[in-house]
This record gives sequence, C-alpha cells and structure tokens, in this order.
Amino acid sequence: MIKTASGAKPPIVYVLDDDPAVRDSLSSLLRSVGLKAEVFATVAEFQQVSLAAVPSCLILDVRLQFANGLDFHRQLLEKGIDLPVIFITGHGDIPMTVKAMKSGAVDFLAKPFREQDLLDAIAAALQKDQQRLAADSVSDELRQSFNSLTNREQQVMRMAVAGLLNKQIADQLNLSLITVKIHRGNMMKKMQAKNFAELVRMAGQLELSKS
Repeated sequence: MIKTASGAKPPIVYVLDDDPAVRDSLSSLLRSVGLKAEVFATVAEFQQVSLAAVPSCLILDVRLQFANGLDFHRQLLEKGIDLPVIFITGHGDIPMTVKAMKSGAVDFLAKPFREQDLLDAIAAALQKDQQRLAADSVSDELRQSFNSLTNREQQVMRMAVAGLLNKQIADQLNLSLITVKIHRGNMMKKMQAKNFAELVRMAGQLELSKS
C-alpha cells in the first residue's frame, strides 16, 4: 500500500455504496490493512463531507438507490474535484466499463471481486492522488513566489519568458538597460530559478501566457 511520511496524516478511502453489507465489508477490509475508511449510503451524505488534504480515493457503486454513480463522478469533475474513483458494480457491462474508464476512473470492478484486486486499485488511486497533491503544493509555492515580485518584476518576467531581450524590454517599458538587468536579477532570486530554462518552465506551470 501507499507509504506515508512519519507524522503525516494517513490516507482516506471514501466508500459510497447504498448496500450496508458492502459498506461494512469494505470498511473492515480497509481497516485490516491500516487504511482509514469513511463510508456513505447516499450522494447527499457524501456531499456533506469536507475532503481532507491527504491522499484519498473514492470507491463508488455505479447504481445507487437515488443516483447514478457515473453521473455523480461527472458532476465531481465538473466541479473541479479530481478525486480518483474506483467503480464497483453488480451490474457491469462493457459499454459501462468503457464509459467509466474514459471519464478517468482508476478501475472498474464487477461484484464479487477479489479483495486483492480492490486493494491494488486503491494503492494505484492513492498514489495518483499523492502525486496530484504534491503537484498542487509546488504550484502553490510557485504562485506565492510570483506574487512576491513587484509589479515591474512581474512585467519583466512575462516579457523575458515571451522571448524578449533585455534591450527590447527596456525599450517597451521605457527603462534603462541596467534597470531591466536589476529587475531581472531580483526576479530570478525571488523565483529561485537556477537558470532561464527553469524560469520558462515555472512560467509554464503558472500559465503566465494565459493570464
């Protein structure tokens, strides 16, 4: 299973299934391998929870009593909630499986499934979410660094990564060449960019060309 650093909060596996026997069985299985489980009988119940900022995934039944699991997954994605999903169903078919996988599901398991198959899918899902959280953390740090720049330094950065030379930047901003170099040096230090290529990569992550 996924490993967590010492002192880190444990991963969470959310289970959304309207069958109490399935919820109890999955909860017991997850606890037996040291995973925290939170179980829900309805979409409404699940929507009341605040998702923790730890590696997580959702085991989602395709056919719920008052909802369609595939439709609910689509709604989550539309809201920007990219929680890795493992679909389970007692009524699976090939078209349904294809639809689920195309929507980004980690796996699609037909009941009854082997416990190890589910645990393998959970491990893959938690690893995927751990990578997403790590990427989000890096993006947040980059955004903070960019926001620490003065307005002029931000202008210089945007123009530099767009391919303008120092002289061109100076002409467009009506600055002296030495002033542009100073702004550029300060900007590189604040962004902690080792070289210009790394600065360009950072700008791509920040999507500066779109802002």
